Formats: sequence, C-alpha cells, structure tokens
Amino acid sequence: MMRKSRKTTAKPVEYKDPYSDLSFSQTISSDEDTEEWRPPEPKPKVPRKTATAPAAGEKKASVKRAAKPKEPKIPKEPKVPKVPKEPKPRAPRKPAAERKTKATKVLKDSGASGLAGTKRKNIEEGKNKAGEKLADGPHVLREEESGPSVRIKEERLSFIMSEAHQADRWAGEGSSLAGLKAKKEEVETEDFTFDEPCQKKQKTSGTILGQPTALPLSLANGLRNELNMNWDFIELLSTLTCVERWVCVNIISLLREENTVPFMVRYRKDMINHMDADAVRDVQLVYEELCSLAKKTQSVIQTLKKDGVLTAELEQELRSCRSSDELDHVYSPYKKGSKLTKARRAKALGLEVAVSALLDSPHTLDLREWVKPDTEGLSSVEEVATGVEHILADMIAKDPETLGYIKTLCENSYVNIQSSVSKSALKEREQEMSVQGHQKPGAHQNKGKDIDKFHLYFDFNCNIQRIQSHQTLAINRGESLKILTVKVNIPDRVKSDFTRWCINTRWRPKTFAREELNAMIRNAVEDSYKRLILPFLTRSYRTKLTSAAEKESIALFVRNLRQRLLVCPVRGCVIMGVDPGFRHGCKLAVLSPTSQILHTDVVYLHNSGQHREADKLCHLMMKYSCTRVVIGNGTACRETESFFADLISRRCFHPLDVSYCITNEAGASIYSVSPEAVKEMPDMDPNIRSAVSIGRRVQDPLAELVKIDPKHIGIGTYQHDVSAGALKAALDGVVQECVSFVGVDINICSEILMRHVAGLNAGRAKNIAEWREQNGPFNNREQLKLVKGMGPKSYQQCAGFIRINPQTLPSAKFSTHPAAAVLEKPVSKKGKGKACGNIPTSLNPLDQTCIHPESYDVAQRFLLLVGGAADQIGSAGLRQCVESKVRTSSVEELSRTVETTTETLKLIIDGLTQPPGFDIRQNFGQADFKRGIVSMSDLRVGTVLTGRVDNTTLFGAFVDIGVGRSGLIHKSKITLDKLPVSQRRRSLALGPGERVEVRVLNVEPQRGRIGLDLIRVLQ
Repeated sequence: MMRKSRKTTAKPVEYKDPYSDLSFSQTISSDEDTEEWRPPEPKPKVPRKTATAPAAGEKKASVKRAAKPKEPKIPKEPKVPKVPKEPKPRAPRKPAAERKTKATKVLKDSGASGLAGTKRKNIEEGKNKAGEKLADGPHVLREEESGPSVRIKEERLSFIMSEAHQADRWAGEGSSLAGLKAKKEEVETEDFTFDEPCQKKQKTSGTILGQPTALPLSLANGLRNELNMNWDFIELLSTLTCVERWVCVNIISLLREENTVPFMVRYRKDMINHMDADAVRDVQLVYEELCSLAKKTQSVIQTLKKDGVLTAELEQELRSCRSSDELDHVYSPYKKGSKLTKARRAKALGLEVAVSALLDSPHTLDLREWVKPDTEGLSSVEEVATGVEHILADMIAKDPETLGYIKTLCENSYVNIQSSVSKSALKEREQEMSVQGHQKPGAHQNKGKDIDKFHLYFDFNCNIQRIQSHQTLAINRGESLKILTVKVNIPDRVKSDFTRWCINTRWRPKTFAREELNAMIRNAVEDSYKRLILPFLTRSYRTKLTSAAEKESIALFVRNLRQRLLVCPVRGCVIMGVDPGFRHGCKLAVLSPTSQILHTDVVYLHNSGQHREADKLCHLMMKYSCTRVVIGNGTACRETESFFADLISRRCFHPLDVSYCITNEAGASIYSVSPEAVKEMPDMDPNIRSAVSIGRRVQDPLAELVKIDPKHIGIGTYQHDVSAGALKAALDGVVQECVSFVGVDINICSEILMRHVAGLNAGRAKNIAEWREQNGPFNNREQLKLVKGMGPKSYQQCAGFIRINPQTLPSAKFSTHPAAAVLEKPVSKKGKGKACGNIPTSLNPLDQTCIHPESYDVAQRFLLLVGGAADQIGSAGLRQCVESKVRTSSVEELSRTVETTTETLKLIIDGLTQPPGFDIRQNFGQADFKRGIVSMSDLRVGTVLTGRVDNTTLFGAFVDIGVGRSGLIHKSKITLDKLPVSQRRRSLALGPGERVEVRVLNVEPQRGRIGLDLIRVLQ
C-alpha cells in the first residue's frame, strides 16, 4: 500500500469535520453552536425541590433499567466543540436555526432549569473519563421524556392559536415507559397507566434540561451496529440540520420509540427544544436519509466483496462517505457494466509502486525499468508515464483534503449556472414552422407551446448562490424535456489556483524530483481536475441546488396545505353546494348545518328556460331556508356567479339574506369516483358527489379535504418536479398535525378523519368505528383501550387529540349498555383482562379538553385549589375563580403548589376555561361571501382592493380579488414593512386564506393577467 493512499484513508475520522459536506450541506458557526444550547445560571430553590429523593413509584421503573449504569452525570461533554470546525457557513436553514436557537436561549429560564444548569456546570468543570461516554444515556433520556416545557417560540408556528395552545400541552406528567413496558409484558394491569405519583413526576421533570450528548447505551449500540459507518451519527445529524446535539439525541430516541411528530411537538416540547413540527420533520428526514445512506453503503460493500474487488482501503473510503453523491463518486468506477477505468487498468499492471516512489522518493524512480515491450500499457516509457499519471489522478480526485480545498476555492469564486435552448428544440421549432401551413395544429403546436414556456431560460445565467428555487426547478424541467441545455461554469482562476496548490503543497514529492517527473505530476493534476473533479463538482452543485429547491417547494406545499386545512368552518346554516357546468347543467346539493344531504338536483342555468330554473332555485332556497351558496371555481363558474348575483340583486330570495362564495374545487371530481366517496354516498351520481364535496369544503374544510390526496387540492407549484415520496410524507405529516391539533370528536367524526389522528391508522380507525357501532358511543377516553389493536403506545399518542364531547352524546349515554360491552370485551382480548376490567364507563369532563390523561390528577388538584369542579369546565363561574386565583398568586407559585410545571398548569388553565366545543380554527378567516360581482374590465391601475390569498408559489402569491381571475403579487412586492411582526420571519410570509389589501399595478385582459402590489395584511 502506498504512502499517500494510507494518508488519505487510514484515518477517515480526521477528515470528518472539515469535509462533512461533500454533498454541500452546510453547518452553523462554531460560537453559536457551543453557546446557545448552554442553560442559564441555576435558580437555587427549584433544583432543591425537584432533586428530592425518588418516591415509591420510581422503583418499578428502575427495575427495567437495573442492568444499566446509574451515573447521574452527562458524559464527555468536551466532544461537542468539534462541530464548530466546519468551515461552511452558508446553510440553507442557517437563518432559521440561528433564530431558533437564539429565541430558545432566552426562553430557558424556567424553574426546573436550575438543576440542569448546575449539572452542566459540573460537567464542564469536571474531567469525565472516556469510558463514561454512554453510561448515563438511559437515565438522562428516560428522565427527559416527561419534564417541564418552556414558552413556545413563535418563529415557525404551524398556525396561530391562543396562548394556551401555544404553550406546551402536557409536560412532566409521566413518560413513555408504560408504553415500552407493555410491549414486553402485555398482561400487566399498568399497561395504560400514565397517572403516576406526583413525586415521581416532579423528580423526572426536574432533570429535563440536562441535555444528553449521547444516546442510551442499548440504543447507541443498536444504531452503531445497524449503520456501521466511520462517522459519528449524532454529530453528523447535528451538523447537517444545524440543531444542537442534545436535541438530535432526544429526537432520535423519540423516533425510535415510535413517537409521532404531533405528540412530540405538543407533549415532549422540552426534549426537542421547542421546535415546531416542520423543524422536527426536517430532522427526521435527514435521519432517514443517513440511515438510507448507511444501508446503501452496506449493499455496495457486499456487492464489491462478491465481485472480489473490495479492499480494506476501499471499504474504509466507502464507510467514510457522508452523502449519496460522495458514495457514487467512490463506487462508480467499480459498478458492473462500466468500463474498466484508466486507473484500475494501470493498477492491474502494477504501477502503484511507481506512484508511491514518485511521491516518496522520486530520485529512485526510473521509468525505463518498468518498460515491458510485450505488455500493452508498458511497452514504452510514455505508456508507463501515462499509467502513473492515471493512478495519481484517481488518488487526487478521491483525496478528502484535495476535494475540500477545491470546494473552498469554488465558494470564494463566482460559480454560475447557465441554461440555453437546446439544438434539438431549435430544430423541432424550425420543422414545425416549415410544416405549419401544411398540417393541422396538433402535437407540434403543443410542443411549440412547451418550448415557449421556457423562453425566460433560453439565455439564462445566474450565480448559484443567488438562483431562486423556482428557477432551479424550471431549469430541471426544461432539461428533462430536452428543451434546455444546462451547465455549471467554474472560473479558470479556480483551476490555476488548484493546480498550483496541488503541485507546490499537497502532492509535492518529498525529495527533489527531476523535471520530467514534475511534469508527470502536473499532467496528473490537470487530468484529474478536468476528467474527474470538474464533473464531480458539477454533479454536486446540481444536486445541492435541486435538493434545496425541492425542500423549499415542499415546505411551501406544507404551509399552503396547513392554512387551507385550518380555514374556519362555517357552521349553523344550511348551505347549497354548486358544481357549475354548461351542457350537463349545474349540480346542486343542499346540506344541513351538520353536513347531512337534504336534497340534490341539476339545474340548467345557461340554456334556454332560465326563468323556469330560477323559480326552481328560489323554491329550493325557501324550502330549506338556505342562506349560503358555495360555487366551485371550475367551468362556467363566472356565468353561474353572475346568475346568482343577478337573482340576489333582484331580491328573488326575499326575505332570506342570501350570499355566495367561490371555493376551490380542485380534487372534487377525483374524490367523487374514489372508493371512499362510493362507500359514503353509494347511490349517488359522481357529479352530485362533487357538489356535496364543494359545499362541505366550506362547512368543515378539514373534515372534507382530508378525504382527498393533498397533491390534488391545488396548492403549491412544481409538484411533479420534486420527489414524490418526500412530498407525500410531508403532506401526510401536516394533515396528521392539523387533525391532531384541532382534535376530533370520536363519537361523530368519520373513519377517514380518524385515520389522520396521531397514533391511529386505517386499521385502528376502522376498529374504532366498528366498536362505536356495536357498543354505542364512547363515554370516556379510557374506553379506547378496549378497541382491538389499541396498544399502550397507540393510546398514549392519540389520547390527547381525541375529544369526548357531552353535547354530541345521545341521551342513552347513561345506560348500562356500554358497561355490558366492557365486561364482555376482556374475554375476547387475550392477555388484557386485568387491564380492561378496571376501565370506568362514567363520563369524565376532562375528556372534552386538550389536557392529556397523564395530567388529570394535576387538573383535579388545581380545581380543588381554586374551589371549582370538573363539571364546571368552560363556565363563566369557573373562569372567574381561576382568573381571581391567578391574580392573587402567580402561575409559577400555583404550579409549585400543585406540584407540576408552569407550562403544564397553563395548559390546564386553558383546558378548564375554554368554552365547550372550542376550536383553534376560529382564529382563522372564513370563506368570503358576497352579493355582487366585479369583472376584470372594471379594474383600473391604482385601484385599491381587498382579497384573499388563493395560492402561494415560489415567485409570489395569487390573490382572489373577486373578478374571476386571480392577480399575482410578485415576491419583490412582499416586503417586511408591509407584514405584521408575527409574519416577518417566514420565507414568503403569505399563505392561502390570508386577507390582504392590494393595489392594481397592471391589467392585461388579453393574457388574463393582473399585477398587484401588497399594501398590508388584514388581521
């Protein structure tokens, strides 16, 4: 083995930090990472209180961990400062990470942070041994699962809600140990038990901010054996995501324990450093990518071993790869079907020894000694020199230090991406123009239109640091359609500086070398740069740009979908849904205030006999007292809107005060023929089902839109240009988040809606629906444990998001019928008779709140303290009692009195004082109903209008201003001074459903385009 080769591969860890972003992922700066996660100075009182001796309830949990060490200190903290060695400061998420860490740094001054601060100080002052690195993992993680939370940061709020819902919904009231225990011993009665003694809870919550830097020993060993890579998994995850190491430790632990993102964000906020759902999903995505990289690496190693080309040096190179690009760069020469590379052919001739001599002792190298006239590749001195150059070029291209240097040069230079129209596209356009007069317009015309769509990129040139995400995706699409040709231009100065550094520093021979040998090194460097390094850099830049663009596009999808799902429902009125059409008529569906179908019909408003159809409409509106009309925005929308506006202006519906709105009908036709729609409305025409769906989208947007694939709802852009798997996972995650945070009434919600609650899936939702049909409504959350497939972990994840609303229970709720079912169920449910036999059947008023069952005992103590009762939840009397108590004593003092954390008490206060049926969506705007119509011809430049954002793209926001065509606010017009303070940290700041005041900049009736300027966002 050669000297240079050993230097680059025998110590892969040495290059771990400086070159961890071969895939061009960036890291945060050193000072921020080491400074911001450090807890504040300890408050002496709270640590003394939280550090008391464990109660009896602690013994049972400790039995499960008896075989593990019990050192209370966090091991080997000085390892963390290695992360700051990363020299790359420009991370796509860095600004968010900086804001996040800086915001949470101020918010850590809670009562329980004192003990954490003391521990952190002791760890920094002490000198822990290396053997203690993983010793304390299990205890730190177990204790942190249920600790106090601090105030939520509002930087990346999933949605705006009251302070109660911004605070931690539950913290410090138990842990997931019960769920883990149940998997081992399902027969025990405490499978579902969360309400443990308060002393135990208080003790575990006091250590939450210890900030572990290592996984639990068993988890760390399992992860290490599963990945088997040369890099530190936690350190690399922290580097790539710009998230503190201890937060990454906790997130991985929670994910591997099968916790859902909504549960983590609401009930484990202290463990994840108050990150929002989007940030947690980003960490989860990188975690899954690293696991996938490790599996791919292992597969490549097995393939190379089977082919007999795997060496110890190559295996170390593969296990040191930190991105798919780097892995492909190392593996590509050995792929099956690929030609034998020049370097491998030279190595097969035995020229590696000559390369080693060239670098270590060039004075001893005589190329003439390697000449073998009868051997191809060694027949002359020139062929020997060429073979040596090829091996050296391959070594240069795979050397981490060399790659790091060339990347540094590129980052300090003007690297740009250039696109131009391809020759094949120009040739097709010429052919189209030549045959245009002889053939009917068809495929050629469509192809010509596609070419014209990319006219902005026919001569496009932009710095890769300034290119916008939508431009990257447009260029990629044009390239895939063979309309554009794309290349990355790296300045010639980079090549000259790189060549000079390689010859004079990195690959300089150790001793004096003759001129012809120096020429060989120079040729090898130039060949390596042109043939190997330059293509690698181009691929890496394109991959980096595409990945960043896809992530931003998916983030835009997620935000748009969240705001679309959380539109405030329109309740308490009869609604008519209209699916407009010309030839086949307008389909009508009259819906009750509870979304029941009262009547369906078809009217032909745009043919002859309009007076007869108008009378029919008036009769239906009067018969069902319908005051709201919802019109889909599809074909014939404007004509149908004009028809209804005319009837309203002529007071045809008098004395009813009728108004209408236009809603997005995207996905309604797809849903109307889906199996779910057929099951829900079996004997109904698909067109009528579309009208029902359009009406229900305004009555309860969340309940209706979850029935449709999020990709078909008509939000975002470039959905076909991003990873389908990543987009689906992100959209499914935000649907689960919205459904869970809003909460579902388990006794009236649909099976489809239940599927999206955290902890539930299609099977469990079906079982819940069947149990509900067989045994009647659920009287309390505890009865969920009787459902088939509802284990301790599932119950823990979903319990806080499920509501039992007494108003929706039938009068038979007090009968003994459900009790009989409870007694029969344990017999059929194997091994759970003891646990199920203790489940009560009485109503629990706390089940209608967002308070998790793990906090019920604290809620009862607080009610006793204020002199209230559980049956007074939401009443004005209880609200007055609570407010009076809070005024006389601070929340912090009250939390110490009831032995819980401040955040948990805030949640309990909100749950007790919120009115029955409280819905967080009431803070969001409803659909805009109107009585008149404005046409595009009425618009004038300078006119000030109000509208609602219809869709947000990477280049601006489309606003519905009521003229049948949405106007565009270009992102250059969305400036910080026009936005509320709460929205100034978003990437584009606007989302679907937001009401805005705009000014008309230009109107192009021929092209159907309206340019708008944002004046302000209406609150």
